[in-house]
This record gives sequence, structure tokens and C-alpha cells, in this order.
Amino acid sequence: MVSNTIDLLQDELPVNQEPLLISGDVKTGLVLVDIVNGFCTVGAGKMAPRFPDKQISEMVDESARLARAFCERKWPVYAFMDSHDPNVPEHPYPPHCFAGTDEAKLVPALEWLENESNVTLRCKDCIDGFLGSIEKDGSNVFTDWVKNNQIKAILVVGICTDICVLDFVCSTLSARNRRLLAPLEDVIVYSRGCATYDIPVHVARTAENVIAHPQNLMQHIGLYIAQGRGAKVVSEVSFDAKEL
Repeated sequence: MVSNTIDLLQDELPVNQEPLLISGDVKTGLVLVDIVNGFCTVGAGKMAPRFPDKQISEMVDESARLARAFCERKWPVYAFMDSHDPNVPEHPYPPHCFAGTDEAKLVPALEWLENESNVTLRCKDCIDGFLGSIEKDGSNVFTDWVKNNQIKAILVVGICTDICVLDFVCSTLSARNRRLLAPLEDVIVYSRGCATYDIPVHVARTAENVIAHPQNLMQHIGLYIAQGRGAKVVSEVSFDAKEL
């Protein structure tokens, strides 16, 4: 039934995807959204998968592959890490990713990023990473990262496709359109480098205050909305061999 629905969505709400070849001709930055234990590691918290999840595992693997490629080339990487004050709830979600806990740390496959000179780590306490990059003085760490590195395109991966990834993409596109992010031109979302969580309808119906969130449907919807807002959605990411 779900596969039939996805086929129908693809027919009626198509997500157009093409492969992406990255070269040094266009200054590109990689943005990792919330690839932390609390969202990706089995059993790591209330928002983490309860069982191994193929979509999330592929997202982690692809994100790690891209991070390695960017770091080998010393290209800029910006990594968001969801990190919350236990006394400040984030409705409508249950408590998660408390600051200083393992939940708020990068997954094991990405822990090495903490020692890379080309990587900017940003703890955020809200869904939207663009807003979460605003400092108390009004400056924006993400905006500064784009400008200081003269980035013309960002490649976005992470979790959740329809929530934190989507909110960040939409805010970034709006800021770009208002010329707040020069020289940024393109916001690119890699579909296989993104994932979301799964709450089937039959599970939601038997739980209190739980909204259904079928994984594959919401993945498609998140990508479709991102595309509709002006992001480019890509199916594969490879690198020009001459860049190494």
C-alpha cells in the first residue's frame, strides 16, 4: 500500500533528481544536519531509532563518505549538532539531545570531524539551523561561514529530511533571495544523504499524542517541498578525479 502511494506521489508530485559532479570550479561547502546519536544511533534516546533503519544507515554512510571527500580536499564543512537545555522543551517533541550527553554528539562514523581544521561545528537548540546559528549579538555563524569561505553552493545532508533539513534549506533559500548570503547561489539537497524517522499509521493509532509519520512518504514530501522552494535535489554525488 505504501509503495503504491509513493508511486502515485511521484506521478503527481514528482521530485526531479539528477546526479551531481563536484569540481573545484564552483566553491562548494558541505552542510551536515544533526547527524547525532540521539537521532541516528539505535537505542540512543527517545528520538533515536529503536531498531536498525536502512534509510538512516545509508544517510550516515553517504554523509561520512562526503565528509571524507571534503576534508581530503580541505573544502569547508559546517556540521549542526542538536543540543538542548533540559529545562527548555522543544514542543511537540519529547525531551532529546540534552547538551553534554552522548545523544548530542556526532555519530561514531563522524566523530573524527572534531579534529579537522576545515570543519565548523555548531550546536543548535532549535529545529532550524539557520536560526540556530544566530549569536546573542545578532551575528550569524552560518552566514559568516558562507561569506568567509566565498561559498557559491552548499550540499546539504542529514536528518530529518522533512523537519530540520527542510527548515534549514527553506530559511537559507529565503536569506539567499534577500541577498544576505552572497556569494551563495545554489542550495543542493542529496536525497540518499538525507533520512527521516518512521512512525507507521497503525502504531500512531495505538499511542497517545503520537502523530503518524510514515518514513518513505515523509522523505518524499520533504524533498518535494525543498525542490518547490528552490533547492536542487540530486540522486548521486561524485567528485572530479583531478581535484585530488
